[in-house]
Amino acid sequence: MSIIVLGTVALDTVKTPFGSKKHMLGGSAAHFSMSARLFAKVNLVAIIGEDFPPKYIEFLRKKGLILTSLIKEKGRTFKWQGEYRGDLNTALTLNTELGVLSAFRPCISKEQRKIKHIFLANVDPDIQRHLLSSMQSPQLVGLDSMNYWIHHKRQGLVRLLKKVDIYVANDQEARDLSGETNLIKAAKCLSSYGPKMVLIKKGEHGVIFYTDKFIIAIPAYPTDKVIDPTGAGDTFAGGFMGYLTKARKINSETLKQAIAFGTIAASFNVEGFGLERTSRLSLSELERRLSRFRELVVF
Repeated sequence: MSIIVLGTVALDTVKTPFGSKKHMLGGSAAHFSMSARLFAKVNLVAIIGEDFPPKYIEFLRKKGLILTSLIKEKGRTFKWQGEYRGDLNTALTLNTELGVLSAFRPCISKEQRKIKHIFLANVDPDIQRHLLSSMQSPQLVGLDSMNYWIHHKRQGLVRLLKKVDIYVANDQEARDLSGETNLIKAAKCLSSYGPKMVLIKKGEHGVIFYTDKFIIAIPAYPTDKVIDPTGAGDTFAGGFMGYLTKARKINSETLKQAIAFGTIAASFNVEGFGLERTSRLSLSELERRLSRFRELVVF
């Protein structure tokens, strides 16, 4: 089974209490793909500039990603610079350089248009809508966003929510978009915008999954090795959507499994800078930690 992900492939500069890294390979689509690739063939849709290092393209290719829709254009690659302090739960954005991303319009092949599972990772809602409109009869569409788009392109984002099945947001984003402080009320409100399923990420406090039929709450995997949280939410989404793509069906059991796999994938992500840890991750390693996680949460 295949999945297509639209998002950013970026050069990240990150500083945490454990060190700093300059121009690492990052971006929402890259982080998503590192966990989704363990379950399904990942078609990556993104744009890069002339300054993007060829070694990173080769790296992504060696990870088994299909890069036919990774477009290179004249100009500079999207860059993000951030710093984490204290409990590392929130990044302080120091600089953002859109570069070629500002004029990006996804272009995919005829075969890719037929892919049934789609994830619209964090990027401008207009770009997300452009890709979704080119897909033929999608079966499962997931959507992520961020506070910037909630504040600057709210109407476009709300219109897009009518066309997706799963909306993935962190707790702050869920509250901002819904206007509700209680996360269950926020999830109900967001579901009323269109998506049948709402998944709210709470960082070190786990996730809440909401449908009008049931609610699933799962804690985060307890780890004392948090080096860099950048991309943890995207990594979670990759494990979650990747497992559902492999499972080929959606019910309460497959959703629980998908959330658990996403949770464990995210726990590996934070153990290194950028893609250091998830790029080496295997399915068997993921399953071993999931087995330990099950022992912790059963009561």
